[in-house]
Amino acid sequence: MALFGIMGRRDMPIRGEGVFLRPAEMRDFAEWSSLRERSRAFLTPWEPVWPADDLTRASFRYRVRRHAEEMARDEAYSFFIYREDDEVLVGGLSFGYVRRGVSQSATLGYWMGEPYAGKGYMTRAVRAACAYAFQKQGLHRIEAACLPSNEPSRRLLERVGFRHEGYARSYLNINGQWRDHLLFALLETDPTPPGKPAPCDSRVGETR
Repeated sequence: MALFGIMGRRDMPIRGEGVFLRPAEMRDFAEWSSLRERSRAFLTPWEPVWPADDLTRASFRYRVRRHAEEMARDEAYSFFIYREDDEVLVGGLSFGYVRRGVSQSATLGYWMGEPYAGKGYMTRAVRAACAYAFQKQGLHRIEAACLPSNEPSRRLLERVGFRHEGYARSYLNINGQWRDHLLFALLETDPTPPGKPAPCDSRVGETR
């Protein structure tokens, strides 16, 4: 059985500098749907088209169940990001397309609620999550992609230590259009960039 499957939710939350991450639960619906709705215009240029029922309770219930099943199958890992001081939801982060065997890699994705963008929360969350993936879960390589026009996302990846590796034409369907993307990757053997915290703290405990 893969390491993610062995550890599962009992290795949560993942704690970083002023933030923590854990899988979504049904109790998060109201806060999540409110943040996503308030951030709709802010997120639309950078995400796939939202389904018509995306912010409904039924859709969220399916999302929570699907994420738990993906984690159990060692396929993908999705987390909500919370500010540590007041346990407010600020965004989300995922490791998708987990590949084991000779690859030991996954693809990083993330979103940030508009009220919390530009405040450093995502940088800290990505650092903590990547440290967790390398140190606790045995990944060797984490890949990420961003639109060439998404300068904040590009700067974030570079700040955390990701290296630009290529350019993919018509890579993902974003906001209803096939868009080119810049490709990045971070290896467990890459030098620690300035500002990266000490080894991850994934203490088990209540978060709310």
